[in-house]
Amino acid sequence: MNNKEILEYHKGKKIGTSVEKEISNQQDLAIVYTPGVAVPALEIEKNPELAYDYTNKKNSVAVITNGTAVLGLGNIGVLGAKPIMEGKCILFKKFADIDAVDVLVDTQDPKEFIEIVKKISKTYGGINLEDIKAPECFEIEEELKKSLDIPVFHDDQHGTAIVSSAALLNALKINSKKIEEIKVVVVGAGAAGIACAKLFLKLGVKKNNLMMFDSKGVISEGKEYNKYKKEFTIKEDISLIEAMKNSDVFLGTSVANILTAEMLESMNENPVVLAMANPNPEINYELAKKTRDDLIIATGRSDYPNQVNNVLAFPFVFRGALDVRAKEINEEMKIAAVEAIAKIAKESEKFGEEYIIPEIWDKKLFSEVSFEVAKAAIETGVARKEIDLEEYKEKLEKEIL
Repeated sequence: MNNKEILEYHKGKKIGTSVEKEISNQQDLAIVYTPGVAVPALEIEKNPELAYDYTNKKNSVAVITNGTAVLGLGNIGVLGAKPIMEGKCILFKKFADIDAVDVLVDTQDPKEFIEIVKKISKTYGGINLEDIKAPECFEIEEELKKSLDIPVFHDDQHGTAIVSSAALLNALKINSKKIEEIKVVVVGAGAAGIACAKLFLKLGVKKNNLMMFDSKGVISEGKEYNKYKKEFTIKEDISLIEAMKNSDVFLGTSVANILTAEMLESMNENPVVLAMANPNPEINYELAKKTRDDLIIATGRSDYPNQVNNVLAFPFVFRGALDVRAKEINEEMKIAAVEAIAKIAKESEKFGEEYIIPEIWDKKLFSEVSFEVAKAAIETGVARKEIDLEEYKEKLEKEIL
């Protein structure tokens, strides 16, 4: 695969709209548009909830960015971000049959961004925020979640957190370690690192067993931080070398080659490394395997085993949320996704040190993750639509793409 091949693929039409119902004569035209379309319009005016029945709101997600943190490319602007947003829309359609559309909001002012998204939100059944730099991404998501009655999900945070958490649970299963006893070192205190750390704590990691580092060192007392980093403050001002000694898990959402062989050697028996910097991980894969033969390692790359890829989560999280018309994607729904993804890998005949998370082509992701997310939404009271869960599971299994 070279640059020419990549550019050729992206030329021309990659994704578009399609007409799903018959329109072949004058009567069809009168139904789909004037005068017939006035009938559902007036029904929706009387009861806005009917928009889910009579429009595509029920299956529509906006993939929204301001282009300030695009992949590993940085602040390249909204037009530079557009190919990535279109790619995301393709993944929504391919893996979960969700009609997603990219929306470019050309402002770096968080308040203006929030207001624009609020004003267009009624078009969609869900909002997928994408490639927005920290700490603004936290403020934006928080405010939109408070203001809107549809799911708002910043995938750079929560998609990464869900998939890395599934990898962690299965790695600990293989190593026979208890999550409440492990020592975790997190390097990278941006959107992904903070979200991963928060979800690790929800799953059982003890707060005093987790240390987080940003580009200036450990998050510790006596330094100035935004409120999102401050949550992870520890008393000691120690180096990464010291923190890595006798640790069990390294989670990286930072830069290439920050984890050395010497640091890896100082970790406890059966260490777990989730090195997710792209395109090059925090430690070279071959070097890591050569340094520790008891290591379980996952990266963000597709050319190594155990790829931590957000596409294992976001299409199916939204599929489940949309199918029950969820008002939000809450912590219980995220944890349901974590456990479903982990279970799929655990039940595979491939399960082991080089298969702690499933591959995206595993058909069970569509049926099982979507189902568990929808079920969690119902059980936690954020679903607006009542469904028969048994029938829903059967429907998902029949519809596997």
